Amino acid sequence: MYAIIQIAGKQFKVKPGMVLNVPTLDLEPGKKVNVERVLAYSDGKSLELGTPELSNVEIDGTVVAHGRAKKIIVFKKKRRKGYQKKQGHRQGFTQIKVEGIAPAKPAAKKAAPAKAEAKAEAKPAAKKATAAKKPAASKTAAAKKPAAKKVAAKPAADKAEKGE
Repeated sequence: MYAIIQIAGKQFKVKPGMVLNVPTLDLEPGKKVNVERVLAYSDGKSLELGTPELSNVEIDGTVVAHGRAKKIIVFKKKRRKGYQKKQGHRQGFTQIKVEGIAPAKPAAKKAAPAKAEAKAEAKPAAKKATAAKKPAASKTAAAKKPAAKKVAAKPAADKAEKGE
């Protein structure tokens, strides 16, 4: 069983019990994290893909700790100019332990589409009524004529005339 989630603009493949490092979140260690953007879910038998996300899968996790990644060196140089710049950078992260992946209750999912279908039926009827009131205007676009070309005097001819 696994899921593909999106946290802070990055995508992760998670399994229950897994500990992963995500970009820094503003939560204290020990707090619960409920991932809202689930892009795909697999229970081992079938794969569900979201368009763009799944609303029927819940992923619960807990913030374990905050930390900083290994230092990377940023070195800039312009040759033959005597310019060198060396910087270090450590990216912050939050460790999350995935406690469980569970599909949400399907009963709530079935009730929502019934309401959506009723609204969808009402909207086309309203569109037809407005379409009957307003006939389509015929397009009578005037044919465009090409712009007249400007005749420029040739510089060689001007020099010949001045030289007379």
